[in-house]
Amino acid sequence: MDVKQLRYFSTIAQEGQITRAAKKLHMAQPPLSQQLKLLEQELGVLLMDRNGKNIELTEAGKVLYKRAQEILQRFDETVTEVKEVGEGIRGLLSIGSVKTCFSYIPEKIRYFREHYPLVSFRLHEGDSFRLAKNIRNREIELAIVRLPLDLNDFSSLSLPNDRFVLVIPENWSSKKTIKMKKIAEMPLLLLHRISGVGLYELVVDECRRHGFDPNIVCQCADAAMLLSLVRTGIGAALLPQSTLLSFPPVSLKTIDIEDSTIESEAAVIWLKERSLSKSAVRFLETF
Repeated sequence: MDVKQLRYFSTIAQEGQITRAAKKLHMAQPPLSQQLKLLEQELGVLLMDRNGKNIELTEAGKVLYKRAQEILQRFDETVTEVKEVGEGIRGLLSIGSVKTCFSYIPEKIRYFREHYPLVSFRLHEGDSFRLAKNIRNREIELAIVRLPLDLNDFSSLSLPNDRFVLVIPENWSSKKTIKMKKIAEMPLLLLHRISGVGLYELVVDECRRHGFDPNIVCQCADAAMLLSLVRTGIGAALLPQSTLLSFPPVSLKTIDIEDSTIESEAAVIWLKERSLSKSAVRFLETF
């Protein structure tokens, strides 16, 4: 059993048909079928049940598929690492960011590209929970996330804390500051993480600390959508100040909160057990 056979097997499992897998692998169907047969003979087990054109993994096949994915990921990472040692920093760097932290990204990439022009980027967007999952699945190497987040599997680099501001339609008020008790009178739109605890809970807890339950009229996982709703006058939002650097402030106004102490924590995270590519290590050094 070799890496090529594992790639063939994994592609067949993913496509569900040998015909589709052969097309994806740019090879004829009979040789691919033969490779699967040889693999089964070597292992002495049936890996796939044939049902006409369709194929389903047996229990043994499911075990091999899971292990094959791990082996192939590690193999590809090793190839990248070895090439970097021999050729210098080049290739594709996959990173992620929550939208409320995206303001960190453009300048970092501009600086990095000036120094390492042979590196290209693939950017992923999602909430902190989803990006952590992307890292665990080795779809990305690094991500900028909002805390709190379970960091047991991750190494992290803390970023500066970010204070919250009130964001309102520009025609709602001319004031530059506001007290929390005044926010009790406003309809609020809050960011809500898909899973786990996040900015939503920070805001709700702060409101309750000041003696009121917030009047939440909408919860949303997307910062751009949330600000669009604020712009139309549906309500106000409490957001980390740096969020506004990533979105046009047209028809919006930010107001400092006089008596609030809440701040959002952010961090760059990566998988503890993974050996980062040289480009990922150099990118971390820009923070």
